Amino acid sequence: MASVKRGHSPENVYHRGPATLRRSQVPSTTTDQRLLEGNDGASWLHTDPWRVLRIQSEFVEGFGALAELGPAISVFGSARTPRDHPTYDLGVHVGRHIAEAGYACITGGGPGVMEAANKGALESGGVSVGLGIELPFETGLNEFVDLGINFRYFFVRKTMFIKYAEGFVVLPGGMGTLDELFEAITLVQTQKISSFPIVLIGSDYWQELIDWLGSTALGRGTIGEADLSLVQIVDDPAEAVALVVAGARHGQDPAVGQDGEEVHGTSEAES
Repeated sequence: MASVKRGHSPENVYHRGPATLRRSQVPSTTTDQRLLEGNDGASWLHTDPWRVLRIQSEFVEGFGALAELGPAISVFGSARTPRDHPTYDLGVHVGRHIAEAGYACITGGGPGVMEAANKGALESGGVSVGLGIELPFETGLNEFVDLGINFRYFFVRKTMFIKYAEGFVVLPGGMGTLDELFEAITLVQTQKISSFPIVLIGSDYWQELIDWLGSTALGRGTIGEADLSLVQIVDDPAEAVALVVAGARHGQDPAVGQDGEEVHGTSEAES
C-alpha cells in the first residue's frame, strides 16, 4: 500500500510496496486513485508491471500444456525450406524417427523444416508439438501440429524448447536456427543443463561453421577445445535421432552407448 510520510524530514517520503520514493519521484496520485478513476483507457496494458504478469502467464500456460508431454526432442531448421526441397524430406524422416523412438517431436510450429518434422511425427503416430511465436509476418501453426502453443515472448518459448526436450536435432536454417543452436551450446558449456545432446544434420551445410570455430575462434582463444565436442554432425536422420536418444538416456557423450561402444543409427536404406 502506497503512503506519504511527513514528519521531521523536510521532504516527502513515498512508499510504493518495497520501493521508497523521494522528492521529484513522489507521484501526485496514488495507485488506488489511478485504479478507481479508470480514465486512462488501455494504456496500463503496456506498462512493465503488467508485462511481468503477462510473462508469468505465458510460463504458466507453457508449463501446464507441456508438463505431461513425456520425453521429447526439439527440431530446428529453416522456415523457408520448400516442400519439394531435399531438406524438407530430411525433416520428415527426422520426425518419423523421433516418433518411432517413442519421443514427442517439438518444433517452432511454422512452415519449412518445422512443418516437415511435425508431418513425419504425426504420420508415424507420434505426438507433434508446435511452439509458435508472435511475429509481424506470422503464418500461424502448421497443419501437422496436434499440440500447439503461441507465445509473445521469445525467451519464454526458448525455455520450453529446452525444458521439455532431451536434446536438439538441427537441420539447415538461418538466424533463428543459429540462435537456438548457440543458446543450447552455451547452456551446456556453462553447465546450466547437462546430458543434452545436440546433433546437426547436413555436413555440407554445417561443416564450414564448425571448421571456423575450430580454426578462428579456437585459434584466438575465445572458446575452449572441449567446446567443439558439444555438437556432432551427421547426414543420416536415423543416426541423428539415435545419437540424441543415446546421449539423453546415458547422460554422456551421445556418440557412446551405455556399454562404451559407439552408437550408430539405422540408415535410411535399412529402415
